[in-house]
Amino acid sequence: MPKDSYCTIKSLLMSTKPEELRQGLELVKNQIAQMSPDEAKPLFEMVSAIFFIDPLDHPELVPILDEAATLVAGFGEWVIPVLLGNLDAGDLKVQVAIAHALGRIGANAIKPLMSVYQTSDDPIRRTFVLYALGKIKSPEIVQASHLALEAAQSPDRELRDTATRVIGKFAESVPPSSLSEELCREFVERLQNNLADPSPGIRAKAVRSLGKLAKYGHLNASTQEKLKTLCRLLLGIDGNFDWDRAYIVRKEAEEALKYI
Repeated sequence: MPKDSYCTIKSLLMSTKPEELRQGLELVKNQIAQMSPDEAKPLFEMVSAIFFIDPLDHPELVPILDEAATLVAGFGEWVIPVLLGNLDAGDLKVQVAIAHALGRIGANAIKPLMSVYQTSDDPIRRTFVLYALGKIKSPEIVQASHLALEAAQSPDRELRDTATRVIGKFAESVPPSSLSEELCREFVERLQNNLADPSPGIRAKAVRSLGKLAKYGHLNASTQEKLKTLCRLLLGIDGNFDWDRAYIVRKEAEEALKYI
């Protein structure tokens, strides 16, 4: 790449103006199609540096963060180990952006992500790996189901919370024909168990994921009827007046009823 093009891109990507950042991203996009990984690495580092932008300080740059995550995924599979290594950045906003980028790489990122999960005992790292897996829109994500089931009963609240949500994300990506009856039953049982969690957020995500299993055709008539009864109980409209005291849980129960 000519030195003047490199300098132009560098200058644009150091800006805080949306139009200049977007122009820089477009120039990078045009360049990487004709570059080797070694040649593209400096551009990758510039683009991924955008992940450090704080969206609370610069809400106008939220779309740019999203575009940067998509562009990072477009560099190719060679960025997967680099992104995985950067999950230890210790910066929440960067970790979220990396997880989005890994998710957009798609099915090719599933096994590397699973490997990192299985070889790590850090619940924070595992949480972001699961979050990234939940962003992958591919039927092949079913192979990571056992990780979500395991994590959904973790003693670590954040990991348990993320896994409870991710089960519902998997339900969106895996067609009913690819989700075995046994696995579906395990999902339902784990989510029902998490309805007793002391955390309202986890209980709400359990209801949401149960609703997604219904919405995407994974539940038979009998299980749907049980879910309907459960949602009515949580809402306090079954005559027992023993509703869940957390509004967020009742809100998700009301939403889930729409899919039964």
